[in-house]
Amino acid sequence: MKKKSLSVAKKAKTELNFQKIYKIFKSNISKKISKKNFAVAVSGGPDSLCLSYLSKKYGDEFGNKIKYLIVDHKLRKESSKEALFVKKLLKQNKIQANILTYKGKKPLSNVQSKAREIRYNLISNECVKNKLKYLLTAHHEDDQVENFFIRLSRGSGLLGLSSMNESSKFLKNVVILRPLLSFKKKDLEKITKEKFTSFVRDPSNQNEKYLRIRIRKIRKLLFQQGLDTNKVIRTIENLKQSKEALDFYVNKAKKKYTKIFKKKVFINKSIFENEADAIIYSVFSKIFLIFGKLKYPPRSKKIIFLLENLKLHRKKKMTLGGCIFNSDMSKIVVTREKKKP
Repeated sequence: MKKKSLSVAKKAKTELNFQKIYKIFKSNISKKISKKNFAVAVSGGPDSLCLSYLSKKYGDEFGNKIKYLIVDHKLRKESSKEALFVKKLLKQNKIQANILTYKGKKPLSNVQSKAREIRYNLISNECVKNKLKYLLTAHHEDDQVENFFIRLSRGSGLLGLSSMNESSKFLKNVVILRPLLSFKKKDLEKITKEKFTSFVRDPSNQNEKYLRIRIRKIRKLLFQQGLDTNKVIRTIENLKQSKEALDFYVNKAKKKYTKIFKKKVFINKSIFENEADAIIYSVFSKIFLIFGKLKYPPRSKKIIFLLENLKLHRKKKMTLGGCIFNSDMSKIVVTREKKKP
């Protein structure tokens, strides 16, 4: 009897936690989505299953049509089996999902990065096909912290260290919404365990050849030294505020020194004499994102090398991030690199 009452109390606590999370989730996405249709990326992990359940409740309440998208990237033997397993899991809560299957060549190296690229392309194509502007992903607070340390290890600047935004432009003008950024992974997992019978465990989560996994181990050591999640999140928020202030001046400089004409960007080289290095760096980063159509700008080390050469006129032509930079004494002309057939 005692065990039963404990179980009931635990369920009640989980339900209370769910209602609290749902209230914040609803507030986060209703500002952008309201009653518009949207897509949800589902990997089958506890975070994305929790997101799926929250989205289902939101759709039931507001009448949105939702596409739940699972990707079978075919890069592991188990991927097709896993995709079907996730589809069955979602059916437990009357959620109908689509499996998007990759039919291209299997990459021989950098498999994890290529798998992410495949996933992004398949999902963005499906969103465009179904005229869905918004895509929800299950990134949470722990992801933010891990990203911060990964980018710190790579020497990222303010743009990288300010980590993820609640919304950002994705491929093909699809907008990613991350409504779970303020929640801890363990809280999302509790809901998933209550609402679903199982979830997918990513085998790469135990493999220390991946930087993200090594970062998780380092985080535990840092936590013991007093650098807990709350302090890192506070630092990220401070950096975001600094980035917002910087963006104001970057946009002014971009307007003053750059022009787009006939699929080319013209940059007045007086920017190097009149603006601070941080402003110049950020203007070029924006060019990579907007004109080069990249999800992220190239590594800071590569951008700095490019800027040094353009400023001192060491090279007349340079290529980086899918963009070609042709330079003379007064201006830089940027064109897109032609894609290889």
